[in-house]
Order: sequence, then C-alpha cells, then structure tokens
Amino acid sequence: MSQPLAALLLLLAINGALALRICSFNIRSFGETKRENQKVMDVIVKVIKRCDIILLMEIKDSANQICPSLMERLNGNSRATTYNCEISSRLGRKTYKEQYAFIYKEKLVTVKKNYLYHDLQDGDTDVFSREPFVVWFQSPQTAVKDFVIVPLHTTPEASVKEIDELVDVYEYVKNRWKAKNFIFMGDFNADCNYVPKKAWNSIRLRTDSKFVWLIGDQEDTTVRTSTNCAYDRIVLTGQEIVNSVVPKSSSIFDFQKAYGLTEEEALEVSDHFPVEFKLQSSKVSTNRKRPSSSKKRTRARRT
Repeated sequence: MSQPLAALLLLLAINGALALRICSFNIRSFGETKRENQKVMDVIVKVIKRCDIILLMEIKDSANQICPSLMERLNGNSRATTYNCEISSRLGRKTYKEQYAFIYKEKLVTVKKNYLYHDLQDGDTDVFSREPFVVWFQSPQTAVKDFVIVPLHTTPEASVKEIDELVDVYEYVKNRWKAKNFIFMGDFNADCNYVPKKAWNSIRLRTDSKFVWLIGDQEDTTVRTSTNCAYDRIVLTGQEIVNSVVPKSSSIFDFQKAYGLTEEEALEVSDHFPVEFKLQSSKVSTNRKRPSSSKKRTRARRT
C-alpha cells in the first residue's frame, strides 16, 4: 500500500471516530408504562448512548418524568460524559398530546436557541398536528459549527401536507435566526399508503434540489417483518452541512439485531428503528462530493 493511500485511510478512520452521530427515534407511546419497564429502558438507554444528539418522539408522559428518568440513567455518577435534555411542551390537537425531546452530550454540543413554530400563517392555519420544536445547536468540534434541527412527527393521513409545510418552517426560521444549515428529521410517515409515489411531486421538500434526503425510499425503518416502509427520514439543506456528512454514514440502526432481541421484544421498545448520520470532525478536512441516499439495509429475518 502506498504511503499517500495509507495516510488517507488513517485520516478517514480518525474522522469516523471523531464524527458527531445524530439520530432520530420514534419510541412508540413513550410514557409511564415504558418508563417503569426495566428491560425496555435498558434498550432505550443503549440506543441513546450511541448518539451524540438524538431526537426522541411520541413521548406521552403527562407527569413529565421522561427526561428526568433518562438523565438519571444516562448520567449516574459519570463525570466523563454528561447528557442534557431539551424538551418541548405537550403538543397536539384536543386531548391527545405528545412531546419532542433532544438528548445530547454536553461536551460536544450546546443549545444556542429553541423555538416552537407557530402554525398560524394566513390561509394555511394549523397544518401540523405537532408543531416542530426547532433547536439551534452549536458544535465547535465538527466541520460545520452550528446547525438547526427541525423535528416532525406527522399525523399519517396528513403526511403529504405536513412534509411539504416544512419548507415554510425552513424559510421562517432561516429569516428569524439568519441560520444557514438545517436538518429535518423524524417520523414523517413518508412511505407506503401515507405518501404514495404520485404524491412526491407535490412535496416541495422533495422537489427542490437544495434539500438532500439521506434516507432513501427503498429503506425499511419499521421493526415488524410484515412491513417495509421508509417512514423515518433525514433531510439536509445548507452547503456547509451537506458537505460535512461522513460518507456512507446515513443508515438505520437495527437494535433488534444489535441487541439480540426477538421481534416481540423489539416491539416492546418501538415499532420504529432509529435513523442516523454523522458529521465529520473539524480536525479532519476532506474534499468530497454531495452525499447520496443510504444504501439498502440488510436485515436478519427470523423464521
């Protein structure tokens, strides 16, 4: 092996180790029952610890104990890595409410600002069932120093409209904060019966080329072997953040396979797998092309 090639491979390996892993996970009906289930919480904590920033969705705990419980489990007596939690108010129409939460490693990122999007624009009021809880992160150790994350858990039947409306959220927040780098992620319900192929042409987040989709239509983000849908997505915009993505880092994390669970055990945790990608460290600079959607994930099926 030539010295230049060896040096390049070493550089890429270092970059992978130092990269910032950003994840999104819909933990189905994450409330008191799951919070008191030791086995389920052990898996959830393991998943969170893999990530430097993780978005959690479908938090349904009126007692507001999810973040305190997770902080206790994650931090414990550790001084090496401490976590913090940024959580939205309870969101939803009528009596059904959910929360978004971001859990992040304090030594790697800090929260610059947060903002609950007000879905009150003229002629297009109350599009979102759960308005995006937008958070602006600072990340001194990555190639891109700050980025805005816009989370979304759509109502399945309204997915096409809600995903499309993210462009309006982007324009508003970009002007409000003068931010340039954006990540849209969450459970978009963006596949199968909820977003059929013919609907994509009416979704601006898809038709506008400045928005880069990291999780492709061919992926399966569902736990059940009977389903094959790319519900959970990650979308980027901003040249700096798009160029900072670690090549081939966007993927689905199959916690069922990783932790040796049966399908029944995995479904006790969630019916979704987390999706993720990495941002390269500022300590490594490489010239790369625009990232493409992740390749098809191979999942082990049990018979």
